Amino acid sequence: MKLSSQNATIAKYHMSNLTIIKPKKVFSFDDLREVWQYRELLYFFTWRDIKVRYKQTYIGIMWAVFQPFVTMVIFSIFFGILLKVPSNGVPYPIFVYTGLIFWQFFSSSLADTSNVLIANQAIVTKVYFPRLILPFSSVMTKFVDFTIAAMILFGMMLYYGYTPNLVGILVFPLLLVITFMISVGGGLILAAINVKYRDVRYVLPFFIQILLFVTPVIYPASVAEKYSWILAINPMTGVIQNARAALLGTTPINWLLISISFIVCAIILIVGIVNFKKAERHFADTI
Repeated sequence: MKLSSQNATIAKYHMSNLTIIKPKKVFSFDDLREVWQYRELLYFFTWRDIKVRYKQTYIGIMWAVFQPFVTMVIFSIFFGILLKVPSNGVPYPIFVYTGLIFWQFFSSSLADTSNVLIANQAIVTKVYFPRLILPFSSVMTKFVDFTIAAMILFGMMLYYGYTPNLVGILVFPLLLVITFMISVGGGLILAAINVKYRDVRYVLPFFIQILLFVTPVIYPASVAEKYSWILAINPMTGVIQNARAALLGTTPINWLLISISFIVCAIILIVGIVNFKKAERHFADTI
């Protein structure tokens, strides 16, 4: 009887110290505060992805340069030399490479982030941590690739004799922030959908290929003439067009287009976070 009383006391103690973690139905600023509290985990996830990506590769992180550089060479041959696609008066290789590094950052981030929950299924179903960390770490990994590819761009600028002015240097990080926002926002939406419907991994590569040709990566936006406003709906149009304007001086910097891209990307980011938080409570059961 005495032993039973002790067990009841111990059980009561544990119940009083039990912490129940429930995902919130809606997004709040506490979620961002929680992500900041787990910033070390965000760092380790990012560093883990970088190491896993280039582990046992012969040329290592130089693969970050290989893809956009080889793509630039192929596009330069077929579109620049054979098809004579206009490039706003600048050499076509540097024209297309400026667009490609931003496009590669966006497309690779979107593809990896959409699958980040499935790839980390074992962690998601067993350990608690802010799930927003996974998409953020997936996109932050691409900053390494972008930085290395950007070094090649600046080398090309020196080779072709282009020197960006102070405004161009200041605009460049802003364009990168806009690209980051749309990558995270779009990735969050697709990641939440991919948990329930695995069709995303089949549809997304086709969608990215189509989107490449409706974004002025291999051609200037001016070729659309009076229909250029349709291209402006795509936020990446503002990013790529103004990256060329800032670094190569192809056209004046279009602050209106930058503002439109920033607002659209901010809306996509907010929608992505809210949608992700609504679906988060079902991730462990559905995945």
